[in-house]
Order: sequence, then C-alpha cells, then structure tokens
Amino acid sequence: MAVPLGEAVRQLIHDGDTVALEGFTHLIPVAAGHEIIRQGLRDLTLVRMTPDIVYDQLIGAGCARRLVFSWGGNPGVGSLHRFRDAVTASWPGPLEIEEHSHAGMANRYIAGASGLPFAVLRGYSGTDLVEHNPNIKTVSCPFTGQELAAVPALNPDVTVIHAQRADTAGNVQLWGIVGIQKEAALAADRVLVTVEEVVDALDPVPGQVILPSRVVDAVSVVPGGAAPSYAHGYYERDNAAYKAWDTIGRDREAFTSWLAELTSTASGATAAVLSGAAPATSTPTASAAPDTGDPEPAGRGA
Repeated sequence: MAVPLGEAVRQLIHDGDTVALEGFTHLIPVAAGHEIIRQGLRDLTLVRMTPDIVYDQLIGAGCARRLVFSWGGNPGVGSLHRFRDAVTASWPGPLEIEEHSHAGMANRYIAGASGLPFAVLRGYSGTDLVEHNPNIKTVSCPFTGQELAAVPALNPDVTVIHAQRADTAGNVQLWGIVGIQKEAALAADRVLVTVEEVVDALDPVPGQVILPSRVVDAVSVVPGGAAPSYAHGYYERDNAAYKAWDTIGRDREAFTSWLAELTSTASGATAAVLSGAAPATSTPTASAAPDTGDPEPAGRGA
C-alpha cells in the first residue's frame, strides 16, 4: 500500500476530478498539493472547509476550475491573493466559487460518508448565501413542518489528508486538532494519505482517529508533509512561512518565480519550500496491534 507520493498522485488524481485536501490548523496535506502542481493537473474542483495557502498555490498554478469552500484565507496573516486574482481578474484563468457555511460543508461530508443524498441543518438563516448558491435549498420537516436548510451530499472523487503515521497494513492514525478528515475520507471514491512515518503497529494516543486500511487506497511516507502547518507531536507551525507567502502571493511575478522553483524540484521533495528545510520529526513508540478493519465497502461510511 505504501507508494511514493508522485506515483500515488498519478494513480489516484486525474484532470477534472473533484479533490478534497482536508486538514484543520495542522496536518494540512501541503506536500500532496505541491505534487498536484508539479504534475500539472488541470480543471480540478477543489473542495475544503478552510482553504489556505496551499489552495492559493494550486489556484495560482492553474490547477483549479472551481472552488467549493466555507472560508478562505492565510490564517493569522490575511487574504489569499492568488485566489482573489483568479476571482476578480481571471488570472491565470477564471475560477468558479461555491461558498457555504462551516456547518453546511461539514454536514455535506457527513451525508456523503453516510450514503445519503443530502443533509439537513439549521443554518444559513439571515445570510445572503442562499441567494448566491443554488445548492442551498429549504425543506419542510415531515413531523413538525419546520423549514430547514438542505445541502447536497459531498462525495469527492479523491480525498487527500496528512496524518502522523500508518502501520504496515495501511491503517492510518491521526490525532490532535482533528477537523473533517475522517468524514471526507469516508465520503470519497479514492483516498490518499501522506504520513510522517510508517510503523509496525499503532500505539494508541488520546483523541486519536483511526482510518482502517479498507478505506485507504494509498499511503505515501512524506516526513514534513504538512509543513508549513504543523503535525501535532512531530513539528511546530512555521509562522514565518505564512508571513512570507503574503509577499509572494501578492505579486504575479514573485508567484511565477516561486512556481518555477517548486516545479523544478524533484517529486517528493519536502513541502517546506518557503522555509527551506523539512522539520525534524520525532518517532513515538508504537505497540498496539493494527486495526484490521471490517468487510464494509472501501471509500464509503454507509
């Protein structure tokens, strides 16, 4: 199951796919995003609850045709300037956008993972998102008659996440601040996980999420693969890199130079392009037996 990142991206992600690269605050799959750029993939529908600088880079590189999201920005710094340039000036090409609330996006993933056609929630009331997004509807509760918001299930062609580690059987373990990674993986047709390391067995940790191997199509070992975000227990957030990106992303010429440098590096190189080096990683002891999964179909939580 463990394959080099370049090979995994070639096998699992294709032009025109809907691709979710999920992670919240940390464990952001930056290295995988950079490999998508290197391979020149095009016409992607990019999905993420909180697109940050790696999505800015993907958009600026011309990989994206459409963005489905609920918030976008350079966290702690400001705007995503390649994103803004694509929306306002169609550079390097036009970008369609579909905006939701965080709750709407989360419920869409949950519906997709559950095999349901749509999700129902209390939300969007008092916002103008309903006027601009045809994928937000209202339904009447058959029991109370209450009007509720409804959004379609979200089933990416491919979900990509980063995690701390996997075992040799392909079971994946992540912990710390966990967002919607589990649901996004269960909702997808194909799943690629980059990890800091592969171990013989997964040592349980507090608050862990385990993805059994049956829902994972490929694991790629990429130490530092979340940089400049952090990986809890392995390395810290590179705040200077986020600040540096604001200067690079603001200017088309500076961005073009950055892109040329990225695409000239060898496939699978560290994602820490802005800071110049991969973070050092720790290697927690692993002693628990791996999760062998169950016979449910791969790629679906239903």
